[in-house]
Amino acid sequence: MNKAISGFSKLSKEEKITWIANQYFSTPTEAVALLKNYWNSDEKIQKLHDEFIENTITNFYIPLGVAPNFLINGKYSTIPMAIEESSVVAAAAKAAKFWSTRGGFKATVINTEKIGQVHFIYKGDVSKLNLFFAQNKSKFFSETESITTNMQKRGGGILDIVLKDKTDLLPNYFQLHATFETKDSMGANFINSCLEQFSKTLKEEAHNYELFTETEKDLEVVMSILSNYVPNCIVRAEVSCPIADLEEKHILNPKEFAEKFVQAVQIAEVEPYRAVTHNKGIMNGVDAVVLATGNDFRAVEAGIHAYASRNGKYSSLSHAKIENDIFTFWLEIPLALGTVGGLTSLHPLVKLSLEMLEKPSAKELMQFVAVAGLAQNFAALRSLTTTGIQEGHMKMHLNNIINQFEATDDERILIQKYFKKNTVSHSAVVTYIESLRK
Repeated sequence: MNKAISGFSKLSKEEKITWIANQYFSTPTEAVALLKNYWNSDEKIQKLHDEFIENTITNFYIPLGVAPNFLINGKYSTIPMAIEESSVVAAAAKAAKFWSTRGGFKATVINTEKIGQVHFIYKGDVSKLNLFFAQNKSKFFSETESITTNMQKRGGGILDIVLKDKTDLLPNYFQLHATFETKDSMGANFINSCLEQFSKTLKEEAHNYELFTETEKDLEVVMSILSNYVPNCIVRAEVSCPIADLEEKHILNPKEFAEKFVQAVQIAEVEPYRAVTHNKGIMNGVDAVVLATGNDFRAVEAGIHAYASRNGKYSSLSHAKIENDIFTFWLEIPLALGTVGGLTSLHPLVKLSLEMLEKPSAKELMQFVAVAGLAQNFAALRSLTTTGIQEGHMKMHLNNIINQFEATDDERILIQKYFKKNTVSHSAVVTYIESLRK
């Protein structure tokens, strides 16, 4: 294709698919058939999915699995996980079962404060701007009452607004830095609506402020937007038990295991190259639950990784210690989540996932997500410090390789039997399949 297409968004779904198939595929009929093969047979459900985003042509499936036996704050739960990576769900379930007989997981929400900012440029006397803000702060609250009324009824709303001088970073740069409580909603639309009203109030009141010069009255709002960095919206998850209780099939010397485990975490605390992969393992669990419950995993990822760098160096999100022969492993992460609004009330599988979790509040969902991340991290570190990560992962990956080569049922039985005793690798599986087919 060597030219742009005009009016693509106005084409029907069928027309979009036909155009794409003819433009980019050597066998257009097969491409169309594949896309339609992933449509839902229920037209109502398909229409619902079509309207989630723009220019929809089909559905992209990600498996929804479950990890049972999570004992959290004394109560058992089964956690839904939407993810495509082999071994993640199995690892979470294994960690859940391990800790279910050792006191389970403890989870605590430390704070739920969210943040939004109005970024603006002001060229003038800073002392006058400070006085202006002090005199007009109440108006930012009163002029957003139509937006905040329902949220206030649920116990949320605007917590505070402060003026921040950021001129040390950029010339003439200031912020209205606002904090919010949004209860069971993630709150993005609520926060952004408040911020846009703040910007209108700011410009109108500045224009009418008698102490400002004409230049000072003409302050420029650059943008008004929530922040996905929520360092005061924190949840803690932890596990602990006497070192002796760590003993199991692959942990014959629990003291040695605990010490090695703590060392592995300490390495991730000081070495950014290791910390990134370490935290990626945590996010395997976090993202899977966030996605299954209809929340924004990109926002969660961005906020959590920023939090991992809050001290000026990227570091581990989890920590471990041994004190008085007690092993403790924990993490604290920022999570801005919701259980009402958005996809939580639209996507049928999201509603199912939330019902599986017994219709949690946003705080309870924060706990589930944090626990899933900690469980995933524990499972990975246990493998790394004992048998190695690849043994279990490649066994789970074996099915993907078998499916890639469209093995028959008879071949599948032989392949699985062979690799019970032999090391799994992509090349080894390919070689064995080729030998079977000769």
